[in-house]
Amino acid sequence: MSKLFSSLSIRGVTFSNRIVLSPLCMYSAKDGLPNDWHFSHLSTFARARIGCIFAEATAVSSEGMITPFCLGLWNEQQKNAFKPIVSFIKKMGSIPAFQLAHAGRKAGTKEPWRGGLPLDLEDEKKGYGPWNTIAPSAIPVADGWKIPKEMNENDIDSLINSYVKSAKLALEAGFEVLEIHAAHGYLLHSFLSPIANKRNDQYGGSLEGRAKLLEKITKEIRNNIPDRIPLFCRISAIDGIENGWELEDSLKLSSILSNSGVDVIDCSSGGISGRPRFAVKDNGEMLKNNIERGLGFQVPYANEIREKVRIKTMAVGVIVDPVQAENIIIENKADLIAMGRELMYNPFWSLHAAQELGADPKYLMWPDQYRWGVNRRAKIEKFSNVK
Repeated sequence: MSKLFSSLSIRGVTFSNRIVLSPLCMYSAKDGLPNDWHFSHLSTFARARIGCIFAEATAVSSEGMITPFCLGLWNEQQKNAFKPIVSFIKKMGSIPAFQLAHAGRKAGTKEPWRGGLPLDLEDEKKGYGPWNTIAPSAIPVADGWKIPKEMNENDIDSLINSYVKSAKLALEAGFEVLEIHAAHGYLLHSFLSPIANKRNDQYGGSLEGRAKLLEKITKEIRNNIPDRIPLFCRISAIDGIENGWELEDSLKLSSILSNSGVDVIDCSSGGISGRPRFAVKDNGEMLKNNIERGLGFQVPYANEIREKVRIKTMAVGVIVDPVQAENIIIENKADLIAMGRELMYNPFWSLHAAQELGADPKYLMWPDQYRWGVNRRAKIEKFSNVK
């Protein structure tokens, strides 16, 4: 029996398998509204029987969008546009999940295929911007980025309310899992990291101070949603920069989040000063504080947090092979496997993996509309291999 294809219950929700579609930004919305592209994109993974399907990082307010083309959820029109997508995901037996996000000082950028840098005058002429960015401190992401406004306590109170409102709207749209995005240099991560947070009030200074905003948001969401709804939190387990956020900090944060109502820590890394940093070698030695990307490079973070904090974790990052994913679950290094680029490359990865791992036949159930063609293809392959 495959562990990757075993069920998992968290609060009142049961996942049919441990495979999760990681939130994948599509940069294809207008006014934050999901459209035909988002339906087509997410429904593909539902047809593939992915256990849990996250919509992309979705802004809780207009200034929190990474680009002008990101999804948002702060009004009824947006909520209603999500409903048919969520309904289809449920009909196919998958769990629809929603990631609450605010880009903070990394908001107002071009799409990644146009460089991912801040919007410029040409974009403003097209009606995209200017963008008023906010952050814990008036420190830009990097050279060439806009200096953000340092948030005051009124801004912070408004932000907390935005997260709670968006969470409620997501549940009204039918989502069954919520995740708070506190990674990759976006607003909540920038509060956590000493690289970006130089405040001297209750939201700065010590780790406990820098974690206070995320803690408050977590508690407010938990207090305003049904107990049956699982709450995840995505973190950057390390900054990968000298004097930045480290794994020991993530262990302490995970304990705070666990006590605040979070059920799963989604373990990513990097991004505080732009994109996640890659390791490079200098005279044969790995440079300190960089992040070396390789197969399952973030799994050790999920493993250590799971072991030391006794909380469920989700592993993500260059997990591409069914046996690799299976072993992560078998060895109790994580409870869930989140995949992104590999599923974009091979949307039916899960059905192929079930076949390779010899999973229970119920996990080999292609949709009826596909099954007859898949079975016929298998017969043709078998016939063609006969000597």
